[in-house]
Amino acid sequence: MTVLYNPQAPADAQLIAKYDGRAPRYTSYPTAVQFTPDVDEAVYRAWLSTLPTTTPVSVYLHIPFCARLCWYCGCNTRAVTRHEPVRDYVDLLMAELSLLEQALPGKMTVGDIHLGGGTPNMLSVEELATIFGNLRRAFHVSEDAEIAAELDPAVLSRDWVRAAAYHGLSRASLGVQNLAPEVQRAVNRQERFEDIAECVDDLRQAGVKSVNLDLMYGLPHQTTRNTLSTLDAVLTLRPERLALFGYAHVPWMKSHQKLLDEAALPGPAERLEQSQAAAERLKTEGYVQIGLDHFALPDDALAKAATDGGLHRNFQGYTTDTAGTLLGLGASAIGTSPGGYVQNITQELGWRHAVADGRLPIARGVAVTDEDRFRADIIERLMCDFAVDLVAACDRHGRKLAELDGSIARLQDFIADGLAVWNGQVLAVTPRGRMLVRSICALFDAYLAPDAQRHAKAI
Repeated sequence: MTVLYNPQAPADAQLIAKYDGRAPRYTSYPTAVQFTPDVDEAVYRAWLSTLPTTTPVSVYLHIPFCARLCWYCGCNTRAVTRHEPVRDYVDLLMAELSLLEQALPGKMTVGDIHLGGGTPNMLSVEELATIFGNLRRAFHVSEDAEIAAELDPAVLSRDWVRAAAYHGLSRASLGVQNLAPEVQRAVNRQERFEDIAECVDDLRQAGVKSVNLDLMYGLPHQTTRNTLSTLDAVLTLRPERLALFGYAHVPWMKSHQKLLDEAALPGPAERLEQSQAAAERLKTEGYVQIGLDHFALPDDALAKAATDGGLHRNFQGYTTDTAGTLLGLGASAIGTSPGGYVQNITQELGWRHAVADGRLPIARGVAVTDEDRFRADIIERLMCDFAVDLVAACDRHGRKLAELDGSIARLQDFIADGLAVWNGQVLAVTPRGRMLVRSICALFDAYLAPDAQRHAKAI
């Protein structure tokens, strides 16, 4: 039976009031809320021992240091004024790499390496050489491996860019957020557009093929006008990719967010207007919208993956990475394997002690069941494609469509409000419903319980 949406669907304000609850970002399924200490070092070692040595893996390294603390930040990081903690951390990071190498069944091939944080360009040029030298000793790094890093323009030097390019850096992501002075002051992140432009030029001069700029909406004192003026400026740089993230205000989890003026935060309707206006401007400028919050030029690999159905989603967001195993290194790093997800000890001191004691620093995780893989497939396709053939998904996992009757029944409000269409086989999110795709995904989440303290707002 084909169910079409109501042409008299509610206005945006009514939809916000009805659906703007809290929902996971679905960078994994099960989400990190389901991680428990039951998955420990012994479990992780058992999972690692069974990995096929012929299948490529990916590596993530977490660098939890910044030169400044941005008050909106939700990452696991801290500001440092001396380099000694960074240097000591790198020594232990290499010790963790050795422990991981010993736990693997053989020398693995790596197709993707991602440096996140924090601010990876807090690393010295010599520390970069140490890290990549050890990675290439421990793994076969593919000649065409994508090597990416998240960078802060305020502390990015030309020498660092050249060194990173020498080691294979192929994609860089620069944090911009918003260029309005009043917004920058409110979030403790002040920088000039000219400095960002210089960084982009340095990256391209060094041969880095893909530059991504991270923007945000929903910050204190942010308006549609200064969101679009920021876009006007950064579009002159013609980045290959842009990300447009909604600020997640969770001061009960990130205490430094209490430094923000909550009265200056845009409301749900203003946030929606900012995100929609920015998306329309980017599409007008020739960018392809990818999933919930990414944009890319049509010839970029991410845009091509979105077109041919090869887009994926992991803890770094939307990606072309197809590896089924991600090895996480560093405090709070998350990894995944066919057996499930693991997360390192989040607190840097605890992570340091575990590695120094010769232990893989696993704090928690979750084993993945066949049911989880089935629902993860559905959620990933909705997040990436805004549509999923539920009959085909059932066939892939040996399930029956009737198992989803409860989720489909809960879709009825979304269908009636013009947010989704269901024809008995394919569930499609309408253009209007894209802003609430996380809430639609949540209908297929077997674990989700109402918990206002665990997730960001859906809009």
